[in-house]
Amino acid sequence: GVKVEQVLTTHHHWDHAGGNEELNTKAPGMKFYGGDDRIGALNKTVAHNETFNIGSMKVTCFETPCHTSGHICYLVEGEGADPAVFTGDTLFAAGCGRFFEGTAPQMYRALIEILSSLPDNTRVYCGHEYTAQNLKFAKHVEPDNLAVLAMIEEVAKKREAGEPTIPTTIGQEKTFNPFMRVKESGVQKFAGCSDPVEVMKVIRSAKDKFRG
Repeated sequence: GVKVEQVLTTHHHWDHAGGNEELNTKAPGMKFYGGDDRIGALNKTVAHNETFNIGSMKVTCFETPCHTSGHICYLVEGEGADPAVFTGDTLFAAGCGRFFEGTAPQMYRALIEILSSLPDNTRVYCGHEYTAQNLKFAKHVEPDNLAVLAMIEEVAKKREAGEPTIPTTIGQEKTFNPFMRVKESGVQKFAGCSDPVEVMKVIRSAKDKFRG
């Protein structure tokens, strides 16, 4: 079997951290990493760009506040495998999280300045399987984006086969995720403005109201 010794928690919401305290009672001495005191059983508070190892794997922490004020994304790198980033509710496949406790400039920094700078082959493991619905909005924003249209077909086939649509990669997200494409003319045209931070704000507001 597998012995769980360390838990990486992206944020405090119950559907991401709800099992921590029970785990802690069943296996005392475990390390629970996170960036928010509201996370259950938290005993290892991390900071931006902090690194540590889990076995032979290197973990780098990124502060990505917006969905929640203490949200952390974790980049995991190991020899012989593509890097992977665990993005919780900050970056979704073809989407991003709601701005519950933050602002458009914060999400811009998280998605464009931090996550977009990762290698294109970085696998993206997000917290929810929202890909199909997110792609409907992506098509609404950029109806002629061939990458969006191709991904819609791919996701439909995977879902029909009962397969997950996660992970994608950072490189893929840059081609079809409107929130990673706020500097692109097509997304700016939809938003009616050219400042990428304002574009982020406008399209998130549009997504909040979108019913597809």
